[in-house]
Amino acid sequence: MDTLILGIESSCDETAASVIKNGRYIMSNVISSQIDLHKKYGGVVPEIASRKHVELIMPVVHQALEEAGVSLKEIDAVGVTYGPGLVGALLVGLTAAKAIAFAANKPLVGVHHIEGHIAANYLQEPELEPPFICLVASGGHSHIVHVKSYSEFEILGQTRDDAAGEAFDKISRAIGLGYPGGPLIDKNALNGNSKAIQFPRVTFEDGSLDFSFSGLKTAVLNYLNRMEQTGEKINIPDVAASFQQAVVDVLVRNTIAAAKMKNINKIALAGGVAANTQLRNDMKQKAEKQGIKVMYPGLILCTDNAAMIGCAAYYEFINGKRAGMDLNAVPGLKLSTSVSKDKNNPLSQ
Repeated sequence: MDTLILGIESSCDETAASVIKNGRYIMSNVISSQIDLHKKYGGVVPEIASRKHVELIMPVVHQALEEAGVSLKEIDAVGVTYGPGLVGALLVGLTAAKAIAFAANKPLVGVHHIEGHIAANYLQEPELEPPFICLVASGGHSHIVHVKSYSEFEILGQTRDDAAGEAFDKISRAIGLGYPGGPLIDKNALNGNSKAIQFPRVTFEDGSLDFSFSGLKTAVLNYLNRMEQTGEKINIPDVAASFQQAVVDVLVRNTIAAAKMKNINKIALAGGVAANTQLRNDMKQKAEKQGIKVMYPGLILCTDNAAMIGCAAYYEFINGKRAGMDLNAVPGLKLSTSVSKDKNNPLSQ
């Protein structure tokens, strides 16, 4: 028989619900975004996000069930994000999921948000199975993950300061493009010269696959200040393109190095930054030259959504994992504590 999962996501500023069949088929995927609400503040305001989630969560769940053409009785389990994320926002989705699971007498499954992003690739690529390397890049996360199985993950690299998406947002504000930074920089970069300004790419002496974007951000800000002080005109498309290329170069270099280190010929992208045009093109071009296949979700599955949560919950559910009604939000939830130090790491040679 088919297994139907109701997925719920509210970790940041998207209120989302979805119905997933057998972990691979999207029956509905409803997302209510708060981007317009937070634009005037230049970023997500946690209290405002939480209040909006309270307003939207149940209407979004009802819409997801209606679009899927199923009732709660037909649902096999309720999957919900419990971390990482904004604690107030997480609690809204978690409380709703608990109430629904309790009222309908259905199992509750807690889902790690990053596992959800990784799982989005299963919805896009029905034939995809572990193992593979996944680059998870968003406003809050930058991880290179060795996906060993549907429930076993090893972090090979992660950011030591700003996440990639966070850097995009900060630089977008600095050059006057606004929020959200990723799509705006991507769009402006299309008309710019990525070689116009040489911004730094960080490489660690120990060969680590970790990222650092703080220095890059500072370099861009210093460039803008210097241009302003000398009265020179700032070419925004060139700044956008040069900054974007610096970020993409490091993401691509480290991810391909991780795949070679683990002798894996499949790379998947996930998270909001996975929607970036330059990242998709460069990763595909450079990886495929080395015999590595590259996959990425459709744009709607790159942003925070509940379909990815329903998918991840399905694999937890069939593996027998259940959460109790004491499941709490964990805003700083870690995916893994193991960071690989492998002598076969190409960056250490």
